[in-house]
Amino acid sequence: MRNISFGVTLLFISLNITNACTNFLITKGASADGSTMITYAADSHVLYGELYYWQAQKHDPADSLTIYEWDTDFELGKIKQVYETYKVVGNINEHQLAIGETTFGGRPELIDTTGIIDYGSLMYITLQRAKTAREAIHIMNTLVTEYGYYSLGESFSIADPDEVWIMELIGKGAGNKGAVWVARRIPDGFISGHANQARILTFPLNDPDNCLYSEDIISFAREKGYYTGRDEDFSFADVYAPIDFGGARFCEARVWSGFRRVNNAMMKYEDYAMGENLENRMPLWVKPEKRLTVKDVMELMRDYFQGTRMDMTKDIGAGPYDCIVRWRPLVWELDSVSYFNERAISTQQTGFSFVAQCRNWLPDPIGGILWFGVDDTYSTVYVPMYCGINEVPESYAAGNGSMMKFSDSSAFWIFNQVSNFAYTRYNIMIPHIRKKQAALEQKYIEEIDGIDNKAEELYTIDKKQALELLTEFSVSMGNQTTDIWKELYHYLFTRYMDGNIKTYVDGQQNPELEQPGYSEKWYRKIVDETNDKFLYKGEDSH
Repeated sequence: MRNISFGVTLLFISLNITNACTNFLITKGASADGSTMITYAADSHVLYGELYYWQAQKHDPADSLTIYEWDTDFELGKIKQVYETYKVVGNINEHQLAIGETTFGGRPELIDTTGIIDYGSLMYITLQRAKTAREAIHIMNTLVTEYGYYSLGESFSIADPDEVWIMELIGKGAGNKGAVWVARRIPDGFISGHANQARILTFPLNDPDNCLYSEDIISFAREKGYYTGRDEDFSFADVYAPIDFGGARFCEARVWSGFRRVNNAMMKYEDYAMGENLENRMPLWVKPEKRLTVKDVMELMRDYFQGTRMDMTKDIGAGPYDCIVRWRPLVWELDSVSYFNERAISTQQTGFSFVAQCRNWLPDPIGGILWFGVDDTYSTVYVPMYCGINEVPESYAAGNGSMMKFSDSSAFWIFNQVSNFAYTRYNIMIPHIRKKQAALEQKYIEEIDGIDNKAEELYTIDKKQALELLTEFSVSMGNQTTDIWKELYHYLFTRYMDGNIKTYVDGQQNPELEQPGYSEKWYRKIVDETNDKFLYKGEDSH
């Protein structure tokens, strides 16, 4: 079964700086309801946003699994299939195990082009085979050890209903099968994050309850000449993916901006996030000043450096309408000098994103929810998908449209219509979008309690009926959201086309018309730039 690649592609900007994804990790003690959560924004200009799905299966002992690279659809080889694989909805499985990732790149000579397991396969195969976070770490190590690791250096978020782990892994180079890696359990009551820069520095060498690592993580570095110090001073990130300006400003800045939203003490690391002081390293995890709700965590994924020196609505790149997106390339050149745009958590190239929520007080198929959205995190709607569902909404399903094939029933295309039209006059249209978004997400959050209770009661009597209830709810919410967003696009396009604002007046053929033009600030920029070029000298205006 060709179930790994989905024919999608993620874009690596370079071997040394990749700026594709953002993850946050929330422990039970840091969440308002005692759930664990991880987030993931899969950011690529060529990634089609869809909700992946595998049904649970039993396999013959002779079965094999063909591995296709998630990025390119390139066939890498075959591996042995296991007897039983679990149901997977997006990036969470039926046992409430959730996995996300960000690529940090690291030392390019450690890429093993002979390996069979790429990072996408590593996530989705593990979700089909593991029940807990610790088991996932073991399986991921086993897969790359047996079959070789094909991709760049990678950070993984791994959560089950009780534990949350960050794992960082990099290959050993061509012809050297396996990987070196370290995994740390996030202390309860804390949150962590990663965004395309390796973050694990030193780590305890004898604390298997909270830290796991490959046996050769230090000896391999010594063998390669990367490290000569004491074992207890060994830093994974400094050795395998040293920080530089881009790693701080494009990657660590996103983690910092999420952290500073929950803990004011993080402002002292602003110079590090801006790439001005690379010695001022921020911690791997931080304790939030208040416990976070699922809505709080959704809002972490909607950050564009609001209220900081990097606020993307404040520089000239925002244009006359305070837009938070910047067209690529990320780094650009003028008169042989290189410049850059900010890289925020919320970005236009997001294919899909999610908040995975794992709740240990409920049966697994009910306890796990993937709050799933497509397109920009700032303007998407996170829709609840229970991990026990038997199918996914048609509007989010794989195969409903593609990156080069428009589908009028695809959530990805409908959400992109809304966001891309909003870019034209962002500060005028985004309030409508955010209001609708907030109303829908609050409605879904409130409805979850009732669905939980009904499903849990049913689950003790008839598990099949309970899963049917969850499926009906999730599918309905997904398809309804897409329909509502289609109506929102019709409303926005009708009211705001051609630079006007039209308001319907009952009983009149024509609407009231406003032509707000630009802000005073932007008109001043025009005058400062052009002097008297547009000075009006006539008496009539049109």
